[in-house]
Amino acid sequence: MLLILLASACGAQGSGLADHLIFIGRRDGGYDIRLPRDEGPPITLSRNLPWDSFPVWSPDGSRIAFYSDRNFDIQDRNDNLDIFTINADGSGMTDLTPQPAHDAFPYWSPDGTRILFYSQRDGNGEVYVMKADGSDLQRLTTSPGVDIPFGWSPDGSHIGFISGRSGNLEIYTAAPDGTGVKRITKSKGNNYSPVWSPDGSRIAFESDRDGNHEVYVANADGSNPVNMSVRPLRDANPAWSPDGRHLAFVSERDGDPEIYVMNTQFSTLDRITSSPRDDGSPAWSPDGTRLAFVSNRDFDPNIYVVNADGSGPVRYTFEISIEVGPAWSPDGGRLAFEALRDGRRDVYVLGADGSGLVRLTNDVTPVAVAPGWAPSNTSD
Repeated sequence: MLLILLASACGAQGSGLADHLIFIGRRDGGYDIRLPRDEGPPITLSRNLPWDSFPVWSPDGSRIAFYSDRNFDIQDRNDNLDIFTINADGSGMTDLTPQPAHDAFPYWSPDGTRILFYSQRDGNGEVYVMKADGSDLQRLTTSPGVDIPFGWSPDGSHIGFISGRSGNLEIYTAAPDGTGVKRITKSKGNNYSPVWSPDGSRIAFESDRDGNHEVYVANADGSNPVNMSVRPLRDANPAWSPDGRHLAFVSERDGDPEIYVMNTQFSTLDRITSSPRDDGSPAWSPDGTRLAFVSNRDFDPNIYVVNADGSGPVRYTFEISIEVGPAWSPDGGRLAFEALRDGRRDVYVLGADGSGLVRLTNDVTPVAVAPGWAPSNTSD
């Protein structure tokens, strides 16, 4: 439950690999990472009982990082989470953090050589960084409160994290070696789901500082915070368009959670989804023409893709299960996601047109979570 709350606070990470979208789907009782194919069903990249999650593409789209409890020790009841990487075809799975405490929320550096992550290995939730092969581990934060990373600035010059060190959740940045810590938000409320703008000059985030959850944008140094949504009902989960000119977000302003897109000059607001149930987790395609999202409009949470103007919504997954966390590959050709199917939670990948599902993780032990793609020109 703690990690679910932390994931909500730090927000979801997008991804990017050649022409595909990875996603997480529930199948066979667990969550798997799946990848679509041009022909035939999607390929399961991970298979796990029950949990592979938080898939994140490497910048060059060749690998996916995720966290998993697949090293679950049924005798000792040790269900610790570790961070793994796997090739985009499902081969070469590697446990980068084989130690007994929880490790989660991996974020690739823009050059693909390092991974930022969350760990409880020293008795408290802190931010760490390691090389992409798991070596050269460094602890970046030390505080009595929980620190949770939310990623790298686009140029790799800073890392960002949420911290409870001041009593509420605030957003901080620091140099990649942990020095130069700067508090970005200063409010009496909590601040969630921060995301860097594509050029690194701004940070969008969700805050309840005014008594209601709203979407804010501030300069990357914390100056000039602006409430972008100003509504009496919840607005959440901001996601920058690739050109930095628009924000997608989830709003309950019309009675149930729907996805909206606003330009950053406040002059336009478009409702992208319209369904009698919940739509959320918007993720822009790398070219900015489409949005992947999660919807339970057909009762079970499944992955959908819609044009950026709201036209042409298409359902991509059809399981009686839970499919969440869509993440585009860097080249927009694939989607990764996590799925809870038949008691197993694994990482899957499918094509950008919804074809060619691949299950990436496949294990007989418990958990893999939230995949994401790796960067290009990666040196191992």
